[in-house]
Amino acid sequence: MASTYRISDGKMRILAYWIVTLLVVFENAAGFVWAALHIGYLHVMLTHLGYPQYFMNIIGVWQLACAATLIAPRFPLVKAGTFFNYSSAFISHMAVGDRADKWAAPLLFAVFTIASWALRPADRRLSRSTTPRETRALSWVVPIAILTLMIIISLFTLPKTPTF
Repeated sequence: MASTYRISDGKMRILAYWIVTLLVVFENAAGFVWAALHIGYLHVMLTHLGYPQYFMNIIGVWQLACAATLIAPRFPLVKAGTFFNYSSAFISHMAVGDRADKWAAPLLFAVFTIASWALRPADRRLSRSTTPRETRALSWVVPIAILTLMIIISLFTLPKTPTF
């Protein structure tokens, strides 16, 4: 008799959480790298949307902060900043009359951010306890390694300068 392996709902939820969260972390890490390298894509995009070029430096730093805190343990409230980034990009593209090929990605990442928040496991939620839980030093190694890997991978995924 063949046995069937069924993933429990709890494990499916955690898997879904990590998939959408890592996608958002990667996109933010890549955004940081692109801003740090001042690639042409961002210059053209910022000009098209009507933002000053120095905005690239501001958003790049915040994208690194978002990527780091999304992956790090014990930072449950940071997803609001990530959602603000994506919803602002979506609205900016809509405001200048861009078609779906320009605003669909920010909208999708805003949805991924909401999904990540909704699916987060208990240890990544705010506890009702007033006593802060201890975080072991080892629990920081994996997030740091993942973020470093995503930054390295993003160097190989630099976009071409868009045309409008």
